[in-house]
Amino acid sequence: MNENAKKRGTGKQEMPDLPAVEVGKAEAPVKEEKAAVTVEAKKKILFVASEAAPFIATGGLAEVIGSLSKALAHNDKYDVRVMIPLYQDIKKEYRKDFKFLGNTYVALSWRNQYCGIFEYQQDNVTYYFLDNEYYFKRPGCYGYYDDGERFAFFCRGVMETMNFIGFYPDVMHCHDWQAALAALYLKTIYCFRPEYQFIRAVFTIHNIEYQGKYSLDILEDLFGISYHFRNLVEYDRCINLMKGAIECCECFSTVSPTYAQEIKDPYYSHGLDPIIRRNEFKLRGILNGIDPEYYDPATDLSLFQNYSVDDMAGKAVCKEELQRMLNLPVRPDTPVIAMITRLVTHKGLDLVKEVIEQALRQDIQFILLGTGDSSYETYFSDLARRYSGKVVSIISFNSDLSRKIYAGADLFLMPSKSEPCGLSQMIASRYGTVAIVRETGGLKDSITPFGAGGNGFTFHDYNAYDMLYVINEAIGVYHNREVWSNLVHKAMTTDFTWASSARCYEEMYLGLLK
Repeated sequence: MNENAKKRGTGKQEMPDLPAVEVGKAEAPVKEEKAAVTVEAKKKILFVASEAAPFIATGGLAEVIGSLSKALAHNDKYDVRVMIPLYQDIKKEYRKDFKFLGNTYVALSWRNQYCGIFEYQQDNVTYYFLDNEYYFKRPGCYGYYDDGERFAFFCRGVMETMNFIGFYPDVMHCHDWQAALAALYLKTIYCFRPEYQFIRAVFTIHNIEYQGKYSLDILEDLFGISYHFRNLVEYDRCINLMKGAIECCECFSTVSPTYAQEIKDPYYSHGLDPIIRRNEFKLRGILNGIDPEYYDPATDLSLFQNYSVDDMAGKAVCKEELQRMLNLPVRPDTPVIAMITRLVTHKGLDLVKEVIEQALRQDIQFILLGTGDSSYETYFSDLARRYSGKVVSIISFNSDLSRKIYAGADLFLMPSKSEPCGLSQMIASRYGTVAIVRETGGLKDSITPFGAGGNGFTFHDYNAYDMLYVINEAIGVYHNREVWSNLVHKAMTTDFTWASSARCYEEMYLGLLK
């Protein structure tokens, strides 16, 4: 608790100055015409998520929350607010400016826990950070044995915070399983309170692999949900929070149109396809975007030299300095292929392992940045030792270095087995590094094949030799400088901004509010 917290404002309003009236001077009565003025109230949107950029981020979810809320808030028709937990690792540069509003207590089954509420405003968005040191004063965001209880507290805290600050949104937009319980609580516990009855719930699946599964035995004791509502969350003989949110929300979405279709298929759904198909009448697929100001090679301070689509001289400098920094031979005519990824199987790394040494027989350089499964970390570290001067493997998470790689590479490889949306291929394109992707999820929706006049290279089947064929095609195009220059221009000018995505979300929200 913050012992030095200031009391909330009184809300006292001063009387406006009235026009002076000259005493003793009569005036003819004036007939007032009352103009019919209709002021449309702002639509209130609340995002509920486990992370948000720029405060704390572990992946694409944070960027979506930060960018989408900002894009919507630029439209004066919306009052946009965001609630996330107050983690220990939230950047101090922001934390120092948080305003303590006060605290409430959150009832979670037999527990009654303190919840501090902090506020911060940026880019017309109001952020709320829910504080409880027992749950959130820990390194990182996830991976603890009591994550179910931690995010149950957070979701119940969201509902209580609405009452504390007097903000009841028209649309409550929950993201991934960590926020799924907010939709469940809204439709079970809070639906009987008048002020909550007209809130519409939207749920977005960023990755269907992580569904929030727990034993049915703890439904009442841990989550505080009556056993009478077990039918909402019970699936495959356990609690499934994602399933519960899908059942309870008025609309649910995924982060690309193709992924919305894919998750109806058992190959992609991780067992949830029957629920998806039963509720597909309220399913939408909306492609994510990126913030063009945050990812801008013309202003990015991480780059060795800035450049733009109109002046590409700086990209050659970025490539040269990247090669020099990573102890690769400085060869401007050698294509540099990069991967920036989590080292896990669904990112297509088994395909890379199968054919990378065949690709390395050519005059190329390969750079990998990422962390993950120890087997992949060991393999790529060993590959770098065996192909010194051609391969560099950095087993690390390094945001600054990733920017330098995006700018200094020529080709960006992303052969995912599944990819709900993916942002890396968009970022790479923004920096003039042409993407090679497998046609799945958001990769298919954002990168179109060069042969059809597109902005990158694609392959359809999850097959290592199909990938190798496309890599070889890309290398061939790279050496045709005029064609390559046109392709880079097309990649850099592809519209990956949030403007069109935000319009799709607006349409979804307004459709619910009719």
